[in-house]
Amino acid sequence: MECRSGCAACCIAPSISSAIPGMPQGKPAGVPCVQLDERLGCRLFGLPERPAVCSGFRPMVDVCGSHRGEAIWLLGEWERLTS
Repeated sequence: MECRSGCAACCIAPSISSAIPGMPQGKPAGVPCVQLDERLGCRLFGLPERPAVCSGFRPMVDVCGSHRGEAIWLLGEWERLTS
């Protein structure tokens, strides 16, 4: 599966416990990452500052669903189930 342009569900729905430039304590679930740009793209994509958890994420149907809304719901549900 390819990442959907303009989705950014993985940058919003889950919590990220590692430091992110601009978010040194990580980010809580449901809060957009400060590194998202106006087109919902990552300003750190391809840069060494990008957290390993972000660069290691791979889009899959069971977490990304068939559209952005479903991805936000699924990732949020995974977050709730693993909290």
